[in-house]
Amino acid sequence: MNKNISNIIDNILPISLKEMDDVSLMKRTDTKFIIPENKLQSVLTIIKDQYKILEINKNRIMSYSSLYFDTNTKKFYQDHHNGKNNRIKVRMRKYLESDICFFEIKQKDGKGKTTKSRIKINDFDSKLHDEYIDFIETKTSQRFDLIPIISNKFNRITLVNNTEKERLTIDLNLSFTKNESIKEYNNLVIIEVKQEKFNRNSPVIKALKDKGINPFRISKYCIGMISLYKDLKYNRFKEKLIKINKITSY
Repeated sequence: MNKNISNIIDNILPISLKEMDDVSLMKRTDTKFIIPENKLQSVLTIIKDQYKILEINKNRIMSYSSLYFDTNTKKFYQDHHNGKNNRIKVRMRKYLESDICFFEIKQKDGKGKTTKSRIKINDFDSKLHDEYIDFIETKTSQRFDLIPIISNKFNRITLVNNTEKERLTIDLNLSFTKNESIKEYNNLVIIEVKQEKFNRNSPVIKALKDKGINPFRISKYCIGMISLYKDLKYNRFKEKLIKINKITSY
């Protein structure tokens, strides 16, 4: 990471994991943006005094790992690609610095609201035991025959608005793995603004808009699926993939 970015991050006031509970936002609106890493410094410079940064054991850049599940027909991916309003993602996610792992379900409704439900688990497990299957059915009223489909790793910076109920995540060094295949996205930064409802007066949204950067609607899961499953239909995401590849080609 650019040394100047590290210096900015080091000078933002910290917030603890416990304090983050007040902005857990398990029901929320998510707004995503993508930028090349060389534009991140200028964005952080503008917003640094209006946010606090999550710090765990003196770490401010966290490491995350996820294992995603889908059906053999890749239903969850297909639902997203086909623009289905009510869709689901199922994953296990590990927060390496805090050594915490969760089994998570993310549901998006037709109004753009995201609801995340999760239970704490010991570690990744490629087999979904009855506890997980029952949890999915409780939250979705559906049963699925799921298999591990793809995994990813990335680094994350988490900022919390000083005055509003808003969190901001900045993801870097994104990579995906399927069996022995690996796809890395160097130079790509994914910014995600999590709010109770969309607020265009958010400091980061205003800063990005002033730079001509508009919301970018795609999930990391779909990016990885397109990258490593060559037989997938992706025409709905084609322009988005072109933009991502343009950013990462520098």
